[in-house]
Amino acid sequence: MGGMAAGTPELDTEDPLAVAVVAAIRTGDVARLRELLAERPDLATARIGDRTLLHVVTDWPGHYPDGPATVAALVEAGADVNARFTGSHAETPLHWAASCDDVAVLDALLDAGADIDAPGAVIAGGTPLDDATAFAQWRTARRLVERGAHVTLWHAATLGRLDLLHAAFDGPEPADVGDLFWGACHGGQLEAARFLLDRGADLDWIPRWENLTPLDAAIRGGDADVIAWLHERGAARAS
Repeated sequence: MGGMAAGTPELDTEDPLAVAVVAAIRTGDVARLRELLAERPDLATARIGDRTLLHVVTDWPGHYPDGPATVAALVEAGADVNARFTGSHAETPLHWAASCDDVAVLDALLDAGADIDAPGAVIAGGTPLDDATAFAQWRTARRLVERGAHVTLWHAATLGRLDLLHAAFDGPEPADVGDLFWGACHGGQLEAARFLLDRGADLDWIPRWENLTPLDAAIRGGDADVIAWLHERGAARAS
């Protein structure tokens, strides 16, 4: 992942230039952003604290006005589309766009060359698709799959990809069937949940990362069909 490039400008959050460029990004004022980039050619690679300007574009809650045009302006000026956050994790801007369900900006980053399977997520050091499925950002999750992201069995379960689940169970049973069942309930995928329960999943499985049963996960996700089915099967809540 490497360190910060030599000569990368580091701006304090209270620096007037940082305030101006963040305001331009968050209000979608692409003309003003281009003016600032022209005045300071090194600004495109600047960091404001732990973030690059592309991280500002994709910061929660995302969906800032003219996000794709903002991405284009920054990349044209020299921003690194695969730059890493330098704090408690190493997420790229694509991880952040995935975590905000911001499909338009996600597409803009991929079109600019973002690594679709970049590691470094806050979720187990994984990919943008790991973030999207863990945080229930289903639009970006599906778009990442459409655009060629590597799909694991976990992703398949959360997205209801029965074709991949069936193929996986044609051989030796996956060891993590409980996690997959939990993921299907988390994703509101009734048919995938039925399939995995029929193949030995624990109805009340609690994964290592969260003290929630599949029923708790389904309730949090709000999928009425999965909730009703789990109740019919006698599922319990962790509490």
